[in-house]
Amino acid sequence: MTLSPADREALAPKGHLRAALNHGNFVLVGRDQSRKPFGISVDLAKEFARACELDLQFVEFERAVDVSSSATSDLWDICFLAVDPKRAKTIDFTMPYIRIEGRYLAGAHCDAADAGALISSGAKVGSVHGSAYTLTLARQEGAENLVLFENLGAALAALDAGKVAAIAGIGEAMAHEGATRPGSRVLSPPFMEIRQAMAMPQGRPEASQILKDWLSEAARSGLTGDILERHGIARSCAILPE
Repeated sequence: MTLSPADREALAPKGHLRAALNHGNFVLVGRDQSRKPFGISVDLAKEFARACELDLQFVEFERAVDVSSSATSDLWDICFLAVDPKRAKTIDFTMPYIRIEGRYLAGAHCDAADAGALISSGAKVGSVHGSAYTLTLARQEGAENLVLFENLGAALAALDAGKVAAIAGIGEAMAHEGATRPGSRVLSPPFMEIRQAMAMPQGRPEASQILKDWLSEAARSGLTGDILERHGIARSCAILPE
C-alpha cells in the first residue's frame, strides 16, 4: 500500500496510529501474563499500522460503550466494534470482517427450553450496558425485561444470585461461563449474529476509505482468516467482500 505524507497525517494526526481496544470482548482481545494486549484486534491493528508505515499505540478500554462513547473525544484513530446503527452516528465502519453469535446463558434455576421460550416467559434477562447485543435486544421483543449491568462480572453475579433468569452475551463467552456453572446452559437459537468491523470516528473520509480498502484486501488475501485461525477461531467466521 502506497501512502502519501498527507495520507499518513489523515490516518494519524498525532503522528502515531492510536488503536482503541475493547477488553469486554475476550474473543477479540485479551491480556497476557504481563498485562500486554493480544488477540485478533491487536494483530489486525499491527498489520494495518505496518502497511501504513506508522508507529502504533494501543488505547485500552474495558467496555465497548467506553470506546463508542469516546468517538468524538479524539482519544483514538481506529477501533474494533460490532456494527450498529446507533454507533454509526459518530463512527464510520468498514465492512464487517468476522461473525460472532449472540446467545443467552440460562441459569440452573431457569426452565426455558430455548431462546424463544425464555423471551415468551417474560423472565428477566441481564445484559451489559452499551454492548452490541444490548443495543440489538433493546429493539426486539422482550426489551422491557432487560436488566442492564455495567460489566459481564456484575451480570454473572446477578445470574448466580437468581436475580435474572439468564444473561445475554457473546456465544463463546457464554459457553465458557456456563462450563463453570452446573445446571446452566447456552440456549438455542442465537438471538443475533454480531458482525464485527474496524472503524474510525466520523468526519475523516479520506482516512476511513484507506482503512476500508485495506481491510477488504486483507479479507480477500486470506490475511484476516490467518489471524482468526491463529487465535483459535475458524476461518469460516471470516466475512469476505461481496
